[in-house]
Amino acid sequence: MPEKFDVIVVGAGPGGAACANVCAKNGLKVLMVERGEYPGSKNVMGGILYRKQTEEIVPEFWKEAPIERPVVEQRFWMLEKESMVSMGYKGKEWAQEPYNNFTVLRAQFDQWFAQKAVEEGVLLINETVVTECIQEDGKVVGIRTDRPDGDIYADVVVLADGVNSLLAKSLGMRKPMQNEDVALCAMEVLNMPKGKINDRFGLEGNEGCSVEIFGDATKGELGTAFLYTNKDSINIGVGTTLSGMIRSKIKPYELLEYVKNHPMIRPYIHDGESAEYLAHLIPEGGYNAIPKLVGNGVLVIGDAAQLVNAIHREGSNMAMASGKMAAEAIVKAKQNKDFSEVGLDSYRTSIYDSFIGQDLKKYKDLTHTFENNPQYLNEYIPLMNRAASQFFTIDGTPKWDKQAKIMKSMTAGRGKFGVVKDIYQAWKVMK
Repeated sequence: MPEKFDVIVVGAGPGGAACANVCAKNGLKVLMVERGEYPGSKNVMGGILYRKQTEEIVPEFWKEAPIERPVVEQRFWMLEKESMVSMGYKGKEWAQEPYNNFTVLRAQFDQWFAQKAVEEGVLLINETVVTECIQEDGKVVGIRTDRPDGDIYADVVVLADGVNSLLAKSLGMRKPMQNEDVALCAMEVLNMPKGKINDRFGLEGNEGCSVEIFGDATKGELGTAFLYTNKDSINIGVGTTLSGMIRSKIKPYELLEYVKNHPMIRPYIHDGESAEYLAHLIPEGGYNAIPKLVGNGVLVIGDAAQLVNAIHREGSNMAMASGKMAAEAIVKAKQNKDFSEVGLDSYRTSIYDSFIGQDLKKYKDLTHTFENNPQYLNEYIPLMNRAASQFFTIDGTPKWDKQAKIMKSMTAGRGKFGVVKDIYQAWKVMK
């Protein structure tokens, strides 16, 4: 008779490990299956870890987790080809416990986070591919793996198998992703001495800085680039929608090289030694792309459920929060001895009632609006940079004349009505 568990979690990323951890703490027998050599070996993210959702799983995790730096400064750069408008916030309060967020190296952190679940009693099996979910009478009752005698049974299967989630597709719980609903991110880790990083970014001690970059970094396509400081390395990356890459006919590594050689970025990474190159798909369809979250004996969490807020670079925190909510629903279902879709549906309502559902709903039309209106990135950001250049150039021209010239240039292409319409449309999708 094959072994049976209370819960099988497919995928040992932040969402899967969070779910397994909470389930085990509540006395459930949990198996977590990871296809990679170790948790994190197949995962990529820019490198920002949020405190609140992580601390809900492992209290005061920063005292032992392999974090890089607490982030004390958030910068935003609007790039033109040879200029940028910069804004941001720096707060020393972010350098004090309990901190705000951190930079991390995903491979290191994911291993540690999964190990915390193992310490709670979770059985972790690496290098194992789940080929399909086993169904009986319309209910998921287990998984089939690529191992000999690889059928394993459980009351509930949690799908935390990432952006593609072939298992969710095979169960009919989600549709194939559209090119405009998924981004491809290319990232490189550049080794650099700590002192040089601090000098270039204006940091002290172990303070960290994160930089989000818009405009010319993606050649006017919808997406962002980023720079994040680690202890003795820098994460640099760029991502844009697949539809944008197809439209611009550019390859991910070519776009990354373009960003690295941009005159506004190059001084920050000069002499950095390449240590690792990574590429990864990121779900960006938002609220409208959320699949069916609950079925008979099955739940979908994290990237597999399209729970990413690209506007605020939130993904790992949403994965952890969804994993925790899934675990709570499973514990409730166990108490009621009801693992049907109805018995597990508290997970779905928790997601939509939480910050995840509310925030994704707030920005539900933003991605498609910016995708279908390229002027926001390839017209207005260059105009902003040129306007700043004109206004801050001291050449004896009266400021009234400068302002009039700037306003004329802002409306020259699309007219006053077109500009007002664009501003209203952007406000409407972000309000």
